[in-house]
Amino acid sequence: MRLPGLIAKLVAAGVLLAPSSAALSGERGAEPGKFDFYVLSLSWSPSYCAAEGAEANRQQCGSARPYAFVVHGLWPQYEAGYPEFCRLQQSGHVPGNLVNSYQDIMPSGGLMGHQWRKHGSCTGLRQGTYFALARKARAKINIPPEFLRLTAPLLISPKDVEERFVSANPGLEKHDFAVTCDRRYLREVRICMTKDLAFRACDELDAKGCRADRMLMPPARGR
Repeated sequence: MRLPGLIAKLVAAGVLLAPSSAALSGERGAEPGKFDFYVLSLSWSPSYCAAEGAEANRQQCGSARPYAFVVHGLWPQYEAGYPEFCRLQQSGHVPGNLVNSYQDIMPSGGLMGHQWRKHGSCTGLRQGTYFALARKARAKINIPPEFLRLTAPLLISPKDVEERFVSANPGLEKHDFAVTCDRRYLREVRICMTKDLAFRACDELDAKGCRADRMLMPPARGR
């Protein structure tokens, strides 16, 4: 079934998907390096592409290289809230050679630049070190195999997504991460990690997870 047809049937059947809660408040201009832990945010790229439509980034949503879960960012966090747009003593621009080195996990230069300015600036790390740490964090996560080969729209509950990630990642517990959604789509899996990239609990983030009964996971374009 084509994606628009499936969505229409869901709406007609009264399947209402609740949006995720508002983001935690950010502290602008905080001192770099002063934070408690990281959140690795993995975005379901087909949801972004479907939601944004013609406005979606072509690097990410073109059919030549369909993406599944991509690194949205590696975010410094406080136990309550988070720092953002910290005092940047390095260039806010991410050079092309660095962009090219990370396109397998972060699909556009625009995304990398925004993540560096908003979140990387708060780590106290050099630009190259920050993205290398993001890759290292991503490498610690096993994506459930059924999501790697998704070829048709999937209607799934947040609980099922959580259980599949827990099963695929020894040591990961349900209170260590959150699944987020909008009114229709699964949007992200946000995993809490220590500064040494070990899994850790994050009750505040977990409480902000998706409360929908079911979410839609579109397939990657080009598959």
